Amino acid sequence: MQNTGMRNTATQHTATPTHCPYCALQCGMNLTPAADGTVEVTERTDFPVNRGALCGKGRTAPAVLSSRVRLTSPLVRSGDGALVPASWEEALGRIAGNLARTRAEHGADALGVFGGGGLTNEKAYTLGKFARVVLGTSQIDYNGRFCMSSAAAAGVKAFGLDRGLPFPLEDIPKTGCVILVGSNPAETMPPSLRYFTELRENGGTLIVVDPRRTKTAEQADLHLAPRPGTDLALALGMLHLVVAEGRVDERYVEERTAGWEDARAAAMGHWPEYVERITGVSVPELREAVRLFCAPEAAMVLTARGPEQQSKGTDTVGAWINLCLATGRAGRPLSGYGCLTGQGNGQGGREHGQKADQLPGYRKLTDPAARRHVAEVWGVDPDSLPGPGRSAYELLDALGTDIRSLLLMGSNPVVSAPRAAHVEQRLRSLDFLAVCDVVLSETAALADVVLPVTQWAEETGTTTSLEGRVLLRRRAISPPDGVRSDLEVLHELADRLGVEKGFPTEPEEVFEELRRASAGGPADYSGIDYRRLAEEKGVFWPCPAPNGTDGTGGTGGTDGTHEAAEAAEAAEAAEAIDATEAAVRHPGTPRLFLDRFATDDGRARFVPVSHRPSAEEPDDEYPVLLTTGRVVAQYQSGAQTRRVDELNAAAPGPFVELHPRLAARLGAAEGDPVAVVSRRGRAVAPARITTGIRPDTVFMPFHWAGEGRANTLTNPALDPTSRMPEFKVCAVRVEAVAVAVAVTAP
Repeated sequence: MQNTGMRNTATQHTATPTHCPYCALQCGMNLTPAADGTVEVTERTDFPVNRGALCGKGRTAPAVLSSRVRLTSPLVRSGDGALVPASWEEALGRIAGNLARTRAEHGADALGVFGGGGLTNEKAYTLGKFARVVLGTSQIDYNGRFCMSSAAAAGVKAFGLDRGLPFPLEDIPKTGCVILVGSNPAETMPPSLRYFTELRENGGTLIVVDPRRTKTAEQADLHLAPRPGTDLALALGMLHLVVAEGRVDERYVEERTAGWEDARAAAMGHWPEYVERITGVSVPELREAVRLFCAPEAAMVLTARGPEQQSKGTDTVGAWINLCLATGRAGRPLSGYGCLTGQGNGQGGREHGQKADQLPGYRKLTDPAARRHVAEVWGVDPDSLPGPGRSAYELLDALGTDIRSLLLMGSNPVVSAPRAAHVEQRLRSLDFLAVCDVVLSETAALADVVLPVTQWAEETGTTTSLEGRVLLRRRAISPPDGVRSDLEVLHELADRLGVEKGFPTEPEEVFEELRRASAGGPADYSGIDYRRLAEEKGVFWPCPAPNGTDGTGGTGGTDGTHEAAEAAEAAEAAEAIDATEAAVRHPGTPRLFLDRFATDDGRARFVPVSHRPSAEEPDDEYPVLLTTGRVVAQYQSGAQTRRVDELNAAAPGPFVELHPRLAARLGAAEGDPVAVVSRRGRAVAPARITTGIRPDTVFMPFHWAGEGRANTLTNPALDPTSRMPEFKVCAVRVEAVAVAVAVTAP
């Protein structure tokens, strides 16, 4: 149980069931205002995903609610360059005035909007609508582009649909084998590790693919440690062996797929010895991995950022999907390919319009029918909607040149973007920057105006977990005076920019409109409402409304924060719903593709791919590979978790993980400062020496700013399809850092 020093203004000390603000597991928890005015986190055992378990980040999440660490007043840049408190009227006026001025002088596309994968569905939907309807700009994207976009692109190519996991987590312990590629859930989402532990307890096997021997890899039956950037070759080598050893499910391939011959031909160019030279994974290990994967009746491949954050990430994920298809391990019970989405609403965030090329419901912005449908919901002319804009890094790279003013919500690219020093410079070059955030992040500190906004426990809204389960986060406490919601911010800005209607401030009202906008789209939420989410502990999309209607004629539910009379009225209305209508309600879709894939002919598509080098390979000047990732006690850019004392005590700062042989060549001991240098910059952090990493590779976590900022080094080379930057591999050199010692005169 976590008790924080945040004073709560709510009067009723009752537990509110809600969800963690961090990763895509969206673990269930209860929040209870205590008698002394603090907030307690307690277990919520009824939620099936975590069954009460919480990691340290979840347990300590209320600490960020404290006024000691969070923003409680708008800030504006004063004449002497300092950020000073201001009224909401002044702050909103400055933002609206500067956005209007930029548009008048440079055109609508000189305005940029950058969102986040932690925003609720309601916020993400409204932000996309605001960019396109109020600002008229095409220049909107979000930090989810840095998280799972390669897996999304590969999933759409192969299956016709992207949903992180096409099955619930509860299926993992029941399958026969899981290949976990580039994922370390023991540290990134600890409550999920139980599923892999239960898999092995049930007689299944776990194969972990990671250049580091992580805490997750230590649990595996087989750990493959390929050279960073070679996951594509590894998957192709395994597929080659599947063919050579006669393990292809020929009947499945014939009945449920298309494109096998071309994919087969591409894989056969990757014979085991060739793959061993590329990856460093031995031929016997390759053969053992194929044997373990093909032996049981059912198996899964799950990827995360390791294979995805590469300049060939879409092809890499596609190769793992091809392995599943060739062995009949997709669209069957307890089998399939899945992506372990990272951010709290990374799935929903990309479904409802804050991505550069998409409209709500996962519709394509270039599809005339999609434009007509959404424009009708929004009450605008379809021709008024701008076309696709720049992807996330390309948008950031254009700041200060083509894009002159930026509105940013829920992201901290000064720490999280690749080539971060360059991105920081581009942010500084803007004519105007406005940031909405809970805390004064490194990016917010550069802004001309900073708006303090509500966070998870202070607002109601929906998120969509890595399973595709739409969830209801309930407001449990009142925000501090001086803090407003992002929906209120967008409403006020729209009003000041001449759009008086269409931007409600109540989350449930926004969700009702989102349901209409998503109806009939790939990510169809039209059969979901707040009442269902509260009753059913989430609903899996797609969930169309009965009879193909938009499903919004029924009565919504309460958000857990209404006064007693309003709650009673809502409950009475819910009971009045016609029983027949309830009987035909769509149940949601926990498991996709069991009957057909989401393609025109219902067949999955093999996509032929071949290995190619990373965008930046080692050479004499930069002979070592850098890969990046997370640690258990911090989250993403660390903007919030670095403000929690307990988490900082566990993970106080950055480090460089390196093999003893590399450390010996440098003359570096444990804890000595070492410099990691790439073509983009230099980072310095203490050495952490371990045999759990390849001798040709170093690892840095990316949660910190300052001289230990890992993303100073990373390469913004983009995947040609997903536009995902190559965070996971770049060429560096490692140098010992001389430590100056002060000498006192005798």
